[in-house]
Amino acid sequence: MSAQKAVTPSAEGIAASVKAAKGKGLPPVHEWNPPFSGDLDMRIARDGTWFYLGTPITRFELVRLFSSILRKEGDAYFLVTPVEKVGITVDDAPFVAVDFDAEGSGRDQILTFHNHVGDIAVAGPDHPIRVERDAETGEPAPYVLIRDNLEALIDRKSFYRLVELGAHEDGWFGVWSSGEFFRIIPSADLGIS
Repeated sequence: MSAQKAVTPSAEGIAASVKAAKGKGLPPVHEWNPPFSGDLDMRIARDGTWFYLGTPITRFELVRLFSSILRKEGDAYFLVTPVEKVGITVDDAPFVAVDFDAEGSGRDQILTFHNHVGDIAVAGPDHPIRVERDAETGEPAPYVLIRDNLEALIDRKSFYRLVELGAHEDGWFGVWSSGEFFRIIPSADLGIS
């Protein structure tokens, strides 16, 4: 009986596994429960750039493929296929919301976000917007939930556009979408009581 040699995970192997298992739409990564295969030298920078072995991945199709098998468990991120699960590093959020469409106004407003890998999410109860503030600088970091516990950092230009659509509600300044009010900053911090 021969001993099996451990296989080191690679981006190429993961891509091949996903292509073999992929059907229409996003793969059902929530249904896959393969054993942990180790960490992969892959990182998603705060600006949404994916790196493999320290080099940016410049092929959009490959980034899109990897993003389709991304899963978050607790504070850790993994690429998951039917046969392996590898850890990767995410500097902030795995996605960047690069634009949004606004329909309607006030409480009837609907905000539809687009991220840098082609996902679309309509802000509302299933896709909330949240804003974290840096404790030292007070600088806002806005996020929208894209799918399955995976958020997108809303880019600066889109955040400025959101603020233009803002309203005051119950002592908060924020935005409406799909009948839900998302808080950005207390109105008192803006000098409004």
